[in-house]
Amino acid sequence: MTRILGLEVLDSRPLHGGDLSEVRLITLPDRQVVVKRGRDVATEARMLRAMARAGAPVPEVLEVGDDVLVLSYLPETTPATDTWRRLGADLARMHGTVGGRYGWDEDHAFGAVRIDNTPNGDWPGFWAERRLLSGIADVPQDLAGRLERLAARLPGLLPKTPPAALLHGDLWAGNLLFTAERGWLIDPACYHGDAEVDLAMLHLFGRPGPGFDEGYGALRPGWQDRRPIYQLWPALVHLRLFGQGYRGMVERCLGAIGA
Repeated sequence: MTRILGLEVLDSRPLHGGDLSEVRLITLPDRQVVVKRGRDVATEARMLRAMARAGAPVPEVLEVGDDVLVLSYLPETTPATDTWRRLGADLARMHGTVGGRYGWDEDHAFGAVRIDNTPNGDWPGFWAERRLLSGIADVPQDLAGRLERLAARLPGLLPKTPPAALLHGDLWAGNLLFTAERGWLIDPACYHGDAEVDLAMLHLFGRPGPGFDEGYGALRPGWQDRRPIYQLWPALVHLRLFGQGYRGMVERCLGAIGA
């Protein structure tokens, strides 16, 4: 690749975060940009633009082709003291953009794990069919049985029609980027669903920094009981992608639910 945005490429080096796609920092005569290559970059571009319309802090989509996505470069540095509070408020604003149904108008994937986003008007049904039971043939048989029994209980555990919030869909610490002035959301896997899904994922491998909860605002009563149900999906994805080292995480989620 010798030219980007019609300009000569002066330098190219890999960036971290390329587990499921190739990511490079490209130096052009007038600026630096990020270039991603992969089969789903056009889908990612549409997601980033939807998030931007919802007021979320995301990189700007500069150009997109069949397998190349060019984004604005955001230089990482030590965040300001109030960054987490502002990020909480930004996420709440994005979640305030709601759709008519749960899901998305196209499917996505985490590597080899397909994400079925076929719309559904019933939230427990969506979470059961499109998330917990999707790919069930790829998990150990004993866990599959527990998932099937849990799926049958979801109408009594999850709200039937929560607001269909615009979700990032893969909101863990590795998909947050901090510049001097604010936090940014990167590498989305968007769909519409219960806003608590993003918050559950954000707390699965750690927890957000001080001020985030205040910036985001109060949650609906009972969120503590729903959180492990929502954390179970990314735990299952990790089990399928990376193997038995994540079985314990899946079992902890199931145990917290009583499944």
